[in-house]
Amino acid sequence: MTVNYDRIAPHYHQRYATGSRLSGIATALHAIVRRIGAHDVLEAGCGTGRWLDELRPVARSVTGLDLSRGMLAQAQSLHGLNMLACGRATQLPFAPTAFDLVFCVNALHHFGQPDVFIAQARQILRPGGALAIANMDPHRGTDRWYLYDYFEGTRETDLRRFSPSGTLLDWMAKAGFESVDWQVVEKIKSELAGRAVFDDHFLQKHGTSQLTLLSDEDYAEGRRRIETAVAAAEARGEMAVFTVDVSLVMITGFLPPMKRQ
Repeated sequence: MTVNYDRIAPHYHQRYATGSRLSGIATALHAIVRRIGAHDVLEAGCGTGRWLDELRPVARSVTGLDLSRGMLAQAQSLHGLNMLACGRATQLPFAPTAFDLVFCVNALHHFGQPDVFIAQARQILRPGGALAIANMDPHRGTDRWYLYDYFEGTRETDLRRFSPSGTLLDWMAKAGFESVDWQVVEKIKSELAGRAVFDDHFLQKHGTSQLTLLSDEDYAEGRRRIETAVAAAEARGEMAVFTVDVSLVMITGFLPPMKRQ
């Protein structure tokens, strides 16, 4: 079950133009850079480069890795990023101790073997470095998202794709991170009333991986369910409300600094 990001690359960055800029994640990443004094930064699953561009002013070098050449082309075109590599996050093509910070945002669930990525990230970090992972955690049971209500199977698919926070904490400890922090860094909240829902970027087939993974038939059926709900509310003289209340969590593992002789 994979998403063809080469196909959706031309549309992907629109999520930042029409939706949340995810300022909470930006704040958290900047805080980590300051805390560890990061000079060289790697983003795994960098996509169109939004987060590399965010950290470029505060780091000596920013490097992006992504399996999609289409996404990397967008990162170069949109932000002028040049230190980009095409490859798998579970086969990191970098030398040991090459980076101070490795991070990924909304990408870990695409890596196939997230525990392998965490172990490899540990190997390419310098003493005192950090690994930061920001993602949804549907296992917490606190998120409300109208996509889950109207597109059959999307919640169940996410429960399979996304690793629980507790599992990530265990993998980081096993990999050798001695201090691990967990925090909610972003709350995405909105209520879309009536037909305004059809203007939501994340309702488009290419707007989010939850819908991209659906067959065209299942996607169309979900759209019909939303249209039926809107029409039924209008017939009652009301407006249907479509809720988004999703948290993004960040788990950060820290390595001890180099021991002085």
